[in-house]
This record gives sequence, C-alpha cells and structure tokens, in this order.
Amino acid sequence: MTGADRSWAQRYQIDDILHYSRVSKETGIGTSEYAQVIALHSQENRLIVLRGNREQTTYNPRRQMGVTVYRAREKAFAVGDRVQFTAPNRELKVANRELGSIDNIAPSGSMQLKLDCGRSVEFTAQSFPHLDHDYAVTSHSSQGQTAERVLIHVDTELGAKDLLNRRLAYVSVSRGQWDAQILTNDREKLSQALSHDVSHNSAYQPEQAILGVQQKIGPSSERVLERSIGYGLGL
Repeated sequence: MTGADRSWAQRYQIDDILHYSRVSKETGIGTSEYAQVIALHSQENRLIVLRGNREQTTYNPRRQMGVTVYRAREKAFAVGDRVQFTAPNRELKVANRELGSIDNIAPSGSMQLKLDCGRSVEFTAQSFPHLDHDYAVTSHSSQGQTAERVLIHVDTELGAKDLLNRRLAYVSVSRGQWDAQILTNDREKLSQALSHDVSHNSAYQPEQAILGVQQKIGPSSERVLERSIGYGLGL
C-alpha cells in the first residue's frame, strides 16, 4: 500500500493490522502502538480501529501520519525453524530481516530465538507478530547476508522485468560463500535478462562541458577568463 493509498479508507480491509510510528494528538494514538481495522466508511473517509487497550478510535486516515499496514496470516512455527524478523524492534534490538533460529516455544506462546549474531531474544507473537520463515528471501532482503550455499530462482517471464538486472545477479550470487546455483525457466533468456544494466550515468559530464566552453569562446575570451581566475585566486 502506497502513501497515497493509506490516506483513503476504501484502500483498507477489515482486520488489517496498523502500526503507528508517530504520535497523534487528534486521535490519541501513540508511537509504536498497534491497532486493528474493525470497520470503515468510504464515503466519509473514516476508519474505526480497535487499539491494544481495547478502545475503539475513529479517525480520518488523511489526518494520521506514520502508519504501516500489515495483513495478518497464520503461520505455524516449531523449535529449530529458521526465521526472520519482518520489522525492526527497538526493545528487542533487532533489525528488519535479521535472522535466527527458534530455540524454545513455551506453552504460553512465548518464543525464544537465537539470533545469528549470537544474542538470544524472547517475546510473544501477540506482542510482536512480525516473524516469518527464513528458508527463502528476496534478493533485496539478502543484502549484507552470507550463506554457505545459495539457490537463486530467476523467472525470465516475471512481469516486473526491471527487477531482473546485473545488480540483482551480483547481489544474489555474491551471498554464497561456497556455492551458488541459479534455477530458471529459460536458460537462453537468462543471460540477456541478467545483463540488463540499471546504473545511472551522471547528467553532468565535466569533460564534455569543458570542451563545449572551449569551442564557444575564442582566444580573446580565453585571456579574459585567465585574468578573472587570477584575480579570484589572488583574493
């Protein structure tokens, strides 16, 4: 959901989970608070949300900034599962897409994770539901990570073809420490898809600019230019 979408009630769905990163004096919603959409009125552009304190709040989404929208999905976890955080958490001191393994799941629902950095954290899914399995990640999410073996899925018929480029190939393949294998639907189109260069050339090229100036000014103008530069340096 884009920033513009978040301004209109009709873009939301019942049971959407909302996370607020800014305080609102108008609604009373605080930083890091969660709420669930329980009703919406498109014509009036109003949302009714159920907050963590079980209070209902009605507001115009155009008046509430710093909102992240999540769609709840049921996940089954077990001890030993590889997992990743899908949102940062200051209290747990974890970053978005940080990885770890589940060490223990208590009968109360509390989960203990051993992060790849060596730290252990404990929380409940109710207090922080942003957890997913880590058996497959996007190329963007994998930046900065290293694995012994990497399997890369590249679909050359992908609708968003701009995502297939030289940068994606470099990031994906360089994640593997010992082995990297590419799985694709079309071997012949693979090379062409991953050779696409998305780097941007500078709009200002000094050499061409200097050459253009030299072609426009004559010898007499060059002497004036040199004199002006000399004065400037002298000051």
